[in-house]
Amino acid sequence: MKNKQAELIGRLSNRELHMQLFFTQILLLVISVILGFWLFDDFSSFTKIFHSEWKIIYIGVSAGLIVVLFDLVLMKLLPESYYNDGGINERIFTSLSYPMVAVVASMVAVSEELLFRGVLQTHIGLLWTSVLFALVHYRYLFHPFLFVNIIVVSFFIGFIFEMTGNLYVTISMHFTIDFILGLIIKVKKGKNLDRKREDR
Repeated sequence: MKNKQAELIGRLSNRELHMQLFFTQILLLVISVILGFWLFDDFSSFTKIFHSEWKIIYIGVSAGLIVVLFDLVLMKLLPESYYNDGGINERIFTSLSYPMVAVVASMVAVSEELLFRGVLQTHIGLLWTSVLFALVHYRYLFHPFLFVNIIVVSFFIGFIFEMTGNLYVTISMHFTIDFILGLIIKVKKGKNLDRKREDR
């Protein structure tokens, strides 16, 4: 199954891969709106999770940096194969410009946090939301370490949401994680390409 998935992804051009990513995020937003209308009593009960206390966003950024640092330590300690998702993240981020890395990280953070923390966690709780979050990241199902990793990260983001009750905090946390790791992937790939050119 893992090989079939890698083969299917390998057939997609970078543009098609980006389109799949954008389509997925739009789909998550649509699902959020539909479930939001169905699960919340009224619009005001939904908007309560958006607090304009911008000063506490530092909690989200700080928590995001903790996740990134922890991930970087694990990347140094564990075999490279543990983090191999079939090259999807590498293809997505290395083919984007630096501003577009920020755009993609923002889009993913908003759509996923709106659905998983804003709509689902407020109704089905932290544990089930974390499991669903991991299942939606389908490609990680075939990589035990990445699957456990995404559940733990989702649980941590959900815990931060439980503590603050503020969706802006978890959006900023999610953005920080994706943006910094996306930049690291892009820079690392660029250095590898430079080394290959020097070796020729």
